[in-house]
Amino acid sequence: MIVVTGGTKGIGKAIVEKFASQGINVATCSRTKSQLIALHSEIETKYNVNLHYLEVDMSERRDIDMFVNYLRSFDEPVEAIINNTGFYIAGQLHTEDEGILESMMRTNVYSAYHLTRGLVEGMIERQKGHIFNICSVASIKIFPNGGSYSVSKFALYGMTKLFREELKEYGIKVTAVLPGATLTSSWDENQIGPERLVKPEDVAEAIFTAYAMSASSVVEEIIIRPQLGDL
Repeated sequence: MIVVTGGTKGIGKAIVEKFASQGINVATCSRTKSQLIALHSEIETKYNVNLHYLEVDMSERRDIDMFVNYLRSFDEPVEAIINNTGFYIAGQLHTEDEGILESMMRTNVYSAYHLTRGLVEGMIERQKGHIFNICSVASIKIFPNGGSYSVSKFALYGMTKLFREELKEYGIKVTAVLPGATLTSSWDENQIGPERLVKPEDVAEAIFTAYAMSASSVVEEIIIRPQLGDL
C-alpha cells in the first residue's frame, strides 16, 4: 500500500491514479468527504485495487495522528509515503496577512514531518520503503510574491535532505519532487494556457518511475519545469 496525502485533486489525484493503474492499493486523505467518496468510487470502478480514505485536515496534529492510526489498522505495509498536502497564497513576507507563515508551515511542512515520523518505524523494521516529498521549484529559486510559501517549501526541501541522510542506512529511499508551475487549481484564476503548465500526470509518472527502480538506486531529486520555462 502507498499513502498519498491530498489525493482528491491535482498532483495528488494523478499519483493515486498512476499507482492504482499498476495494481497497487492506495490510502489517501482530504478535508472534503464528498471528494473522497467520489475518488473511491472512480478508482475502485476502474482498477482492481482497494482505495482507503479518511477525512482529515493535515494542518492539525490531532488529525495527522488519527490518520496514522487509521493506516496502522490495516494488515498491509506502507511501501511509500507521498507527502503532497500543501497550499499556496501569493504575497510578500513584509506585507502578507498575519498568520500566513504559521499556516503554511503547518500544512506544507509539519504535515509531512509528523506523518513520516508516524509511519517510518514500519519501514525501518522491514528495511524498505520510499518517501516522496512534493516540494517545488520555489524550494530552490526565489519567485516574486512567493512569500511564506517559498519559506515553507525551502524548509520542506531541507527536511527531505535530512530524512534522506538519516534513513538511507535502513534501506529507505527519500526523494524530493520539485515541480514547476503545474496544471492544478492554484492556477485557476490566472488564465494561463495548459501548454505553459506541467501536467500532473507527468509528475505522477516521474514519481512512479523512481519508485519502481531497484533497491540499489535512488532518485534523490525530480525537477520538472514547463517546457517553455518557469512562470
